[in-house]
Amino acid sequence: MLTDAQCRNATCPPEKKRVRLTDSGGLYLEISPAGSKRWFLKLYRDGKETRLALGSYPAIGLTAARRARDAAKLQKAEGLDPIQARKVDKLRELVAGDATLKGTALEWLELHRQEWSETHYVRERRNLEKDLFPYLGARAIAEIEPIELLAAIKRVEDRGVSDVPHRVLLTARGVWQYAVATARAPRDITGDIKKALKPHIKENHPAITDPVELGELLRASMAYRGGPVMRVALRMAAILFQRPGNLRTMRWADLDMDAGLWDIPSEDMKRTKAQKINGQAHTVPMPRQAVEFLKALHPLTGNGEFVFPGLRDRKAPMSEAGVNAALHAMGYKGRHCWHGYRATGRTILRQVLKYPTDVIEAQLAHKGQITHGGAYDRATHIEERGEMLQAWADYLDKLAAGADVVQLKRA
Repeated sequence: MLTDAQCRNATCPPEKKRVRLTDSGGLYLEISPAGSKRWFLKLYRDGKETRLALGSYPAIGLTAARRARDAAKLQKAEGLDPIQARKVDKLRELVAGDATLKGTALEWLELHRQEWSETHYVRERRNLEKDLFPYLGARAIAEIEPIELLAAIKRVEDRGVSDVPHRVLLTARGVWQYAVATARAPRDITGDIKKALKPHIKENHPAITDPVELGELLRASMAYRGGPVMRVALRMAAILFQRPGNLRTMRWADLDMDAGLWDIPSEDMKRTKAQKINGQAHTVPMPRQAVEFLKALHPLTGNGEFVFPGLRDRKAPMSEAGVNAALHAMGYKGRHCWHGYRATGRTILRQVLKYPTDVIEAQLAHKGQITHGGAYDRATHIEERGEMLQAWADYLDKLAAGADVVQLKRA
């Protein structure tokens, strides 16, 4: 058994590589000729002798070294490898950061910011700052119990918006998974509370898919008295059925009137940040009717950036709320919305006009529906879409004129 005095006064002769002073239970102090002193514990792994470094003397005194020896032996008795456990501890130190929910979440946000779109990043940060940080942000994430997280998300549920609680839970899941990966939490607790939330039943956007009713909508749009810009926007929405965000921000610079093409830049599409950077522009063929509408509108808005400028600010695009307000004014609230034109086009083109699904999906800018479609299927079907949209525009003209049409069978 060693004493403090022996440890303090121990030296190594210059002619020796080292000197070892043995204590008990495999613990020994190793002294080098340079005078450094380090504690080691002799261990056996798979029948071979190895050792575990316990620290330097005098930073680690004799009593502390014996405690570390006893702790390592207890780990071994419990079936753990003390050497591997020490390596894990060192890795924890390398990734150590703020272990609170807020600190972990902010680190997680910054880690993913480069790959997310700005809209997605803002939504994730808002979920945290509005619904989690005020109640749990200062707590160590490892100490938060499932019931506490549930209570925070129940507050969101009490606001009466059924889809938001599940979005907040999804955000929390990302944070907890990052906390587990960086050894700040023992496990992801978000799975424990999913079934304790009210189920969210996703509702489709209201959309007219009956040809007769669509004809009535087209006639109402033509007669709308809200101004020529809005009338053209409503007709273009029906003909091209693009996402409202893309149609309302249509720029004159992206239009080739002679070729009848509209190139929507990749950065304006609904894509991840990487897809926006690496993706192709979404080219939309424009039938004759669409080009005529745009040429008629050009004297009114052609001197600005946007085809459909805002009513109050001509340098900004019109709002999605403005178009929906026009539909409401025409009596279509709850029956049809701007986004609904996409369902209208897809349904009637497939079920009535019998166009191939992949051509329609390409017009909708949806990913390919075949194997590896997202990465490798870059077919744009531009010629087929051009023919399809011209037939579609002609069909809409017939509907607007009140021609006999084939009605869809109702379930």
